[in-house]
Amino acid sequence: MDSSSSSTTTRIFHPRSALRENLQRKKSYENLDRFIPNRSAMDMDFAHYMLTEGRKAKESPPSQSLYQKLLAEAFNMNGRRILAFKNKPPTLVDPIPLFSSSSVHSSKPVKPQRHIPQRPEMTLDAPDIVDDFYLNLLDWGINNVLAIALGTTVYLWNASNSSISEVVTVDEEDGPVTSISWAPDGRHLAVGLDNSNVQLWDSETNHMLRTLRGGHRLRVTSLAWNHHLLTTGGKDAKVINNDVRIREHIVESYEGHRQEVCGLKWSASGQLLASGGNDNLLFIWDRFMASSNSPRHWLHKLEDHTAAVKALAWCPFQSNLLASGGGGNDRHIKFWNTQTGTCLNSVDTGSQVCALQWNKHERELLSSHGFTENQLILWKYPSMVKMAELSGHSSPVLFMTQSPDGYTVASAAGDETLRFWNVFGNPKAAKPAPKAIAEPFANVSHFR
Repeated sequence: MDSSSSSTTTRIFHPRSALRENLQRKKSYENLDRFIPNRSAMDMDFAHYMLTEGRKAKESPPSQSLYQKLLAEAFNMNGRRILAFKNKPPTLVDPIPLFSSSSVHSSKPVKPQRHIPQRPEMTLDAPDIVDDFYLNLLDWGINNVLAIALGTTVYLWNASNSSISEVVTVDEEDGPVTSISWAPDGRHLAVGLDNSNVQLWDSETNHMLRTLRGGHRLRVTSLAWNHHLLTTGGKDAKVINNDVRIREHIVESYEGHRQEVCGLKWSASGQLLASGGNDNLLFIWDRFMASSNSPRHWLHKLEDHTAAVKALAWCPFQSNLLASGGGGNDRHIKFWNTQTGTCLNSVDTGSQVCALQWNKHERELLSSHGFTENQLILWKYPSMVKMAELSGHSSPVLFMTQSPDGYTVASAAGDETLRFWNVFGNPKAAKPAPKAIAEPFANVSHFR
């Protein structure tokens, strides 16, 4: 029944005629809140009955039961209910529900709201970390070991036993370290340097396997692995694919950026590469379209950002969805359909976007920011409603990475602290560690 209608339909039943049983009369009531039917209509029906039933009605009044029948018919109690819903009425919900097992009648169990701690689980000192937006100095490997570059040294923090070790210290003239990235096998570590070289280290033996030279002319600020390929991005605006298994390691290059390349991320399939730079550009490259002979064949050139694009994150539950974040003059998180190059949404965060991490377990995105709040923000996707804001750092949160199980996020900033946040929840039960992929260095030779 349309709630805007001002009339109701009342069915009046007449005992003498079957045809009159279907007669419907509509009457407008101005005082519906009193739930009283039209008295004159009820009196006319009663008079009609008296005339059609003969003179007996004049000698004796109708019985009490007959009067109740007519009263019920006048109220339409034998037909449809007044103010009835046209469709099946919705289940009424108590405005103050009682939280007991007997009071909940739902076809689907209600998922309890997750508690999001507002303070870090742990804070470690990170002295001498380089306070530079364009660098990438933090990575958490599949081996559950976190690597962080502090000046000219790379340290390892083992999350399983909280042990700390030093794996790399480069010469002053070669450093500082400008980027680090774990290989898919969880054992080998790529280290980009200010002198334009990239070193490959074995974290178990603390030995350097080889140095990749000749690809870049300036510092190497971004690294991304794709099986046996190590992609490097530098201040010289170059993006290079290096096959770490062979002596002549440069196998493909991508040319399109005009300034420093500060963001690199391969898609989960290994086919698409996203690169962001200080030229405010975001490129999507197709690995199978690239070669050393045709380095400019990008799939999409995206120019919507108005500041440097460092923060990049491929969505774990939608393979063609990429999130990107802009620097201080942009402040936006943008979402892209990488098949079409279409911007699906753009959200103004109010501050510099330094890093992005998707939640692997829920449809959520975590962003880290610079001035003025230097906070982390957890967003619900796709509504982009803020779920939590996490404060603690006193300078821009430049670097962010997450644990292999996808529950803990580590952040590092120029305030020389490394903080751990249980922002994505806690594992319900201990799970076996993911198996490492041994392919990248399966047959590597020790090239120097």
